[in-house]
Amino acid sequence: MSAIGKGITMDNLGSLSVFVQVAQTLSFTAAGRVLGVSSSAVGKSIARMEERLGVRLFHRSTRSITLTSEGALFLERSRRILAELEAAEQELTEVTASPRGKLRISVPQVRGLLMPVISDFMRAYPDIELDVDFSDRMVDVIEEGFDAVIRTGKPEDSRLMVRHLGHYQLVLVGTPGYFDQHGTPHRPQDLNHHACLRHKFCATGKLEPWPLRPVPGAAELNLRAPLVSTTIESLNHVVQEGLGIACLPDYMVNQAVQHGRLRRVLDEHLEHRGSFWLLWPASRHASAKLRAFIDHMCAGLFPTDAAV
Repeated sequence: MSAIGKGITMDNLGSLSVFVQVAQTLSFTAAGRVLGVSSSAVGKSIARMEERLGVRLFHRSTRSITLTSEGALFLERSRRILAELEAAEQELTEVTASPRGKLRISVPQVRGLLMPVISDFMRAYPDIELDVDFSDRMVDVIEEGFDAVIRTGKPEDSRLMVRHLGHYQLVLVGTPGYFDQHGTPHRPQDLNHHACLRHKFCATGKLEPWPLRPVPGAAELNLRAPLVSTTIESLNHVVQEGLGIACLPDYMVNQAVQHGRLRRVLDEHLEHRGSFWLLWPASRHASAKLRAFIDHMCAGLFPTDAAV
């Protein structure tokens, strides 16, 4: 076992804090000022630690203090140990405490799906203050200071923790009255003769493609769009007015389909499977309020969808 591998016990965690403070300030005097002890006491603590580990942690001169290579390695491990200790202490403190405080979250503009669950959360946790940003853009969770974010599509960001919330599918719908008047499409090419209500991405201005399987040898679709909107909720309103066909997530239209207000078409020609994900900073200890929000959203949004 190497000298550094001899371990840190509970008895010398105080010395570990001294070492980290010196490494951050590169000054015995500055470290002592932060810790409330003399520079002499700091120097003696570092000397005892070096003797115990059998390595020099700092290069010292009359003008400066710098970390040795062994000290740099030890610093990385030490910070991790102290962070874990801080997280453990916070968890113990929060065991009997009810979740409280402000929670800043960003969620997509699907209020019909999210607001009932968020309202239930507010009733369950009255001491938590929610600051909600409704936006479909890809926010920078850490740089913009969000505690948690809900988005579709799983991001590949090592700085974030991720929980799967549930699946959804995009479907094509219209009212029975619309289909009685304009006919029911039986193949994708039939859509060229219908009013197609389209969604446009706010960030790029591009139309969202409808997830229709390619038909070999068929001409490219030329969909007529009497309405293009940056929100799917406006499309849902217009399609239920009988003004065309819209491509919408199943969770938004399931109830209307079940009650006969909307009818799904071309299901056999569609291929789509999307997911909602909950993201939060990996470097941040999950506080009681954040854990409560994560658990509530996982249980409430898609209760019948097995989590991954």
